[in-house]
Amino acid sequence: MDCLFCKIVNKDIPAQVIYEDDQVIAFNDINPQAPLHFLVVPKKHISTLNDINEDDRELVGHMVMTAGKISKNQGIAEDGYRTVFNCNNHGGQTVYHIHLHVLGGKAMGWPPYQATLKQPI
Repeated sequence: MDCLFCKIVNKDIPAQVIYEDDQVIAFNDINPQAPLHFLVVPKKHISTLNDINEDDRELVGHMVMTAGKISKNQGIAEDGYRTVFNCNNHGGQTVYHIHLHVLGGKAMGWPPYQATLKQPI
């Protein structure tokens, strides 16, 4: 399989790993969109959120709990942070292995993207 995140999980390519256990790995995003931007990636390959099944319920919950744990350790939990799963092309997914973006260290606006301006707000 030619999956970027599977290669990171297998240690075939390097990443700035900030957390790892038997189910997930978390590392800094190579193109950060906030002062702190990391990804929580399951070690099991699941292409999109649409491919999650009942057996993955605990794994996805573990991803979310891991995001919270790391956010506390990184000092952004009290001020707040954003978590995002992107799904497929229109959802902004570029690597087809589910991953949870965690962004913090600054105040976030909403909506995160104004389509008519085609720029972040």
